[in-house]
Amino acid sequence: MKKQSERRDPASADTFEIANEFANVVVTKVRTRNGERLKISSPKLDREILLCPLECESITWQTADVFSKFLSTPFGPGDDE
Repeated sequence: MKKQSERRDPASADTFEIANEFANVVVTKVRTRNGERLKISSPKLDREILLCPLECESITWQTADVFSKFLSTPFGPGDDE
């Protein structure tokens, strides 16, 4: 759920879309009262996340194995029940 402080002016956004045969995401740079964020959204799944610069940088600290583990249970440990 978005906080009021995370709402943004669409006119100030830089947006691009990337896709392949498995996924489609829209990436938008947004400005909030708390600074710039990267919004990554999946139109097909109707999900989105806002990441601060530190959260974005922390992605670069990960190995490919971390993302393989994410994909084994993409919505959490209970999604296979």
